[in-house]
Amino acid sequence: MPTLKYEQIAESLRQRIADGEFPPGALLPSGRDLCEQWGVSRATVVKAYDTLRNDGLIVARQGQGFRVTETPLARPAGNRRSGSTRVTGGRPFRRLGSPARVAPPGEIAQLLQLGHGQTALRRDRLVLLDDGTPMTLVTAWFPPDVADECPRLAQTGPIAEGTTHYIARATGRAPARGSDLTRVRLATEGEAERFDERTPLAVAVDVHVAYDIGDRPLVVEEGVTPSELWERTDNYPMGSAS
Repeated sequence: MPTLKYEQIAESLRQRIADGEFPPGALLPSGRDLCEQWGVSRATVVKAYDTLRNDGLIVARQGQGFRVTETPLARPAGNRRSGSTRVTGGRPFRRLGSPARVAPPGEIAQLLQLGHGQTALRRDRLVLLDDGTPMTLVTAWFPPDVADECPRLAQTGPIAEGTTHYIARATGRAPARGSDLTRVRLATEGEAERFDERTPLAVAVDVHVAYDIGDRPLVVEEGVTPSELWERTDNYPMGSAS
């Protein structure tokens, strides 16, 4: 399926942002400049900018055009249905520690389709509430084949374009399906400490796996949320009773 023009423009800008040409807070080219550069209508350029805005990559400034966001967004684990965007449920976050290759727990290793003793790249983040207090502790695990092709995953700072777009761009593998599992348990001492809470503390755990079209895992995310902060609402149609 051919890439539409607005998608090409959005991807070009995303690449330039990722390469540092437009750092956080930088003003992006005007709509008129992009129209002339790409030979397209203003509506096409607006659609390209809307794509990046839905990704949480840029923000509109009244009378100033579009700027690269200075506060990257991240989502809790799970609920990545087709058509959802990073700004849907996206919140400010804080990166924890430095990414490292370690042996994941047994369940995570199985979901990553790893053999005994194999390591995966681990990245931790703390998703925050509006007042800056902790909401969800997310641990993302990337299989070695993805980590090898995506060196930026090993960097400490956030990836401006988001890991999904970066992995797809670097490997040519995009998420084709997702699997979510939710369970409840008691928090570990370390988890409770991250939330400034004491044990025993009930938490909800969302385990999300993204698979490519070949059913190979791209990432496994485990999100841990204190029970009083966890909520999920799902609206769906229902047929008439028979």
